[in-house]
Amino acid sequence: MKSISKAAENLGMSYRYVWNYLNGVKKIIGEPVVETFKGGKTGGGGARLNELGKSILSEYSRMWKSLDHYVTSNKSLEVICVKISARNRLKGKVKTVKKDGVMALVKIEVTVPAVVTALVSSEAVEDLKIKVGMKSRQLSNQLTVMIAK
Repeated sequence: MKSISKAAENLGMSYRYVWNYLNGVKKIIGEPVVETFKGGKTGGGGARLNELGKSILSEYSRMWKSLDHYVTSNKSLEVICVKISARNRLKGKVKTVKKDGVMALVKIEVTVPAVVTALVSSEAVEDLKIKVGMKSRQLSNQLTVMIAK
């Protein structure tokens, strides 16, 4: 991408948020994950992931692919006592998130189209970083609706 500003814009985040996030990563790890370049009269400034940043991004992507495969696999979900079938796996988009203390009400428009309403803990909303407009999956059995990213 070569630009923190463009990357932030593509992610729907502010430059300041992304810059502070990268500084937080640097503080935790003890070294930077990006290299920055100052521009001059002819331009040329920018930023790019260094080798450590590339390595972390690669591992993060690998982990999420593995987790997504685990969550969408019938066999792995049976291990945690949730038997699923094609009829109760729904993809959708989060329409509203209303937090109230320890619980949150999440409304999801599924592709059918229909809207699923789930009552989940506020902690789950924070952990999954559930935001209006994000894509999601709903896994349900007769008694429970779970939200997956």
